[in-house]
Amino acid sequence: MLTPRWFDTLDEARTEDVRALLLAARATDGWPSITTTGPLPAEFAGGRHLLGYRGDELIGYAHLDTEGDAFGRQVIELIVHPEHRDQGHGSALLDVVMKAARTPGGTVRAWSHADHPDAAKLAVRAGFTRVRELLIMGAAASDLRLTEPTPPDGVRIRTFQPGKDEQAVVDVNARAFSWHPEQGAMTVDDLVAAEREDWFDADGFFLAERSGKLLGFHWTKVHPPGPERDSRPTGEVYVVGVDPAAQGTGLGTALTIAGLAYLREQGLPKVILYVEGDNPAAIAVYRKLGFDTESTAVQYES
Repeated sequence: MLTPRWFDTLDEARTEDVRALLLAARATDGWPSITTTGPLPAEFAGGRHLLGYRGDELIGYAHLDTEGDAFGRQVIELIVHPEHRDQGHGSALLDVVMKAARTPGGTVRAWSHADHPDAAKLAVRAGFTRVRELLIMGAAASDLRLTEPTPPDGVRIRTFQPGKDEQAVVDVNARAFSWHPEQGAMTVDDLVAAEREDWFDADGFFLAERSGKLLGFHWTKVHPPGPERDSRPTGEVYVVGVDPAAQGTGLGTALTIAGLAYLREQGLPKVILYVEGDNPAAIAVYRKLGFDTESTAVQYES
């Protein structure tokens, strides 16, 4: 029998128990991006933690983002240990989480990062509707079909300067992603916090400006190797943001190519990216550059 227990914070011992569960899930599902040391992934920060035990063994974990996404919708992440699936534990955990998440007139979203059919069945039983698809695309760095970046006339591409460019990037990001559940809410404090992360690399953060005005950016990221993967890191097209006033000019493609060329120069074996499934224009650009869809993450809403 599953025993669920809520925690507002996780002590060191429980953090390591959750880490072990997430590592097991990654080995089976390819998600989440988790390291053997350090903090848990950002999607599990803050909020509330529901740990599901059978005896003393942690077999399930759910995280409830109580602050919610950019539109105030609370977001659920739920993982059952691969050795304990198909036994009703996911349903039991989701029932408990939903009782805590429900607010009058509010909506709740839940992720299925591998679009697993069992997750789809669970979502239907719980009254969720499939509302969003996020494609994970990948390419071998050596197979990328890159040309020289050609920004619009008068636009120059340079790299990010910490302590100088934060506000301009956040302003463009807010306009470019006003519709986005996560990215549109980025603040200067969020960006400064990212600059303190080990993975942050200002040389891989490209800005496009005309007459001193920022028009767009391409923020790349390099992921450290996971415990069950290739011993080399993986590059990512982390965020490409273009001010709506500059969209349709080819600037996004030029920025994307500049960042991809930089990642390839680092000797990385592979590059990945995430793109909304209802953005055919961006998907077409990425396919032209050599990317193929590797998996699909799904978000459900209730």
